[in-house]
Amino acid sequence: MSVELSKEIRSIVTSEGYIEISIVKVEKPKPLENEVLMRVEASPINPSDLGLLISFAADFDSLKVSGSGDETVVKIKIHPALINAMKSRLGQSMAVGNEGGGIVEDAGCNGKNLIGKTIGAAGGAMYSQYRCVPISSCLVMDENTSPAEAASSFVNPLTVLAFIETMRMENHTAIVNSAAASNLGQMLIKVCKADSVPLVNIVRSAEQVKILKNLGAEYICNTNDSSFMKDLIAALISSGATLGFDATGGGNDGKLPGQILSAMEIAVTKSAKEYSRYGSDVYKQVYIYGGLDHSPTILNRSFGMQWGLGGWLLMPMITRIGMERFQQMRGRVAKEIKTTFASHYTQSISLEEMLQPNILKSYAKQATGEKYLVVPHK
Repeated sequence: MSVELSKEIRSIVTSEGYIEISIVKVEKPKPLENEVLMRVEASPINPSDLGLLISFAADFDSLKVSGSGDETVVKIKIHPALINAMKSRLGQSMAVGNEGGGIVEDAGCNGKNLIGKTIGAAGGAMYSQYRCVPISSCLVMDENTSPAEAASSFVNPLTVLAFIETMRMENHTAIVNSAAASNLGQMLIKVCKADSVPLVNIVRSAEQVKILKNLGAEYICNTNDSSFMKDLIAALISSGATLGFDATGGGNDGKLPGQILSAMEIAVTKSAKEYSRYGSDVYKQVYIYGGLDHSPTILNRSFGMQWGLGGWLLMPMITRIGMERFQQMRGRVAKEIKTTFASHYTQSISLEEMLQPNILKSYAKQATGEKYLVVPHK
């Protein structure tokens, strides 16, 4: 009796100092009692996936490909100065892909009612043809939702909704968001409009300004305009935003997080009745939630003493939000997956095409408006 196999993408850091990406064939998994077997039909390539697939330390000038078809192997040299940061991954063959959409093909005894259903799920290893996931991780979609539509039902939509929850939990009333023309940024505009939350959007080109205006965004600031800081301060005065989310981790030569905090301080002190050498008593917070810019984050501390700069991750935030509210958020995503939370893709690619140099370099650029969808059975 032949063993059924499943193909999946793996990434490993070798002892020679390379990231090695390949297609591996494994035995098709079988679901446990509280799991379902998902035939993965689609899985997006998000920035958060690239950290595991190719890492922040890859030197693309060294990229080499050997073999063909299922035997294709990509090797990329790790920058020598960054190799120490990768030691914990040494020799580990790691499956990749945070989220995906597919059809439930089989299930353990507690999930038989899900067989045949279209689901979205997160749990890693989604650049696979088949994946067993816990029933609790499944977002069951409406009957008219396709697996491709369900593929991006977790990372971006729930991040957007968790931004709103963070704002409310930390007693802010409005939000600043960078890289605002991204797929996530466009979702945030729609949610903030629907929920009457003032939103200041930061972009880096006139083309992106146009995209956001067409979505009905009220406040748009372009970092490449000479009037950027003036525009940002005006938007913050009008919106009252004291909470920022920065996808770059630097941006604007590493200055963006500090510029947001400085502009917030100027905005809130406009209405101050007396001078304080410690700055305003209004607390200002910027969270870095992505690493689109690998340059250092530079702070010129011109924003008083009531401020914070920290990291923000979705999963720890979900723990803070609590399961009851989280389930309500998931329900909203399923209901609005074709509208508010719709994702659009530049190209659908197979597992083999993921390893083609021109395609790999393209999705690794993380360019705004260019989002790739992996189709494992293509």
